[in-house]
Amino acid sequence: MTASASPRLTPCPAGPGGAGTGAAEILRSTLRRHAAGVTVITVPGPAGFTATSFTSVSLRPALVSFCVGLTASAAPAVRTADRFAVHLLGARDTALANRFATSGIDRFAGVAWRDGAAGVPLLDGVSAWLTARVTSRQTLGDHLFVVGQVDDGTVVDEAAPLVHHAGSFASALPLG
Repeated sequence: MTASASPRLTPCPAGPGGAGTGAAEILRSTLRRHAAGVTVITVPGPAGFTATSFTSVSLRPALVSFCVGLTASAAPAVRTADRFAVHLLGARDTALANRFATSGIDRFAGVAWRDGAAGVPLLDGVSAWLTARVTSRQTLGDHLFVVGQVDDGTVVDEAAPLVHHAGSFASALPLG
């Protein structure tokens, strides 16, 4: 790529430590370009929400993490839960992802689910799920960061995963 063809960079005016509104906007714009797997996180209550922040932390021990906004309706239940479940969604689960992303409704109404260990809701029909015991919880900025040690789970099928990219749901398919 020649210098004249290189992409234009947008400056990021930020205050000390990169905390300005410019930094927040450049982060938001950048992350919209990052395709992320879509999950539903559930905790006893029942409470749950759609998340793209799920990730692995360690294989030994088996640790996973996610984040939830401090102002999210599910945040109080997540803050007190000692266990959680992560449900990996397939391309066919767009309605489920939208339901658990909607505020002000009973997200579990009309959704097939059952009580798992210690009252953690397990959603039926998802591609895979796992449960974990909370090992760490920390407020970081405007989110609650949660780490848990995996203790159970299953892969139901190999459906094409549901991803979130540029503000929309999409499906990821192998390229080769």
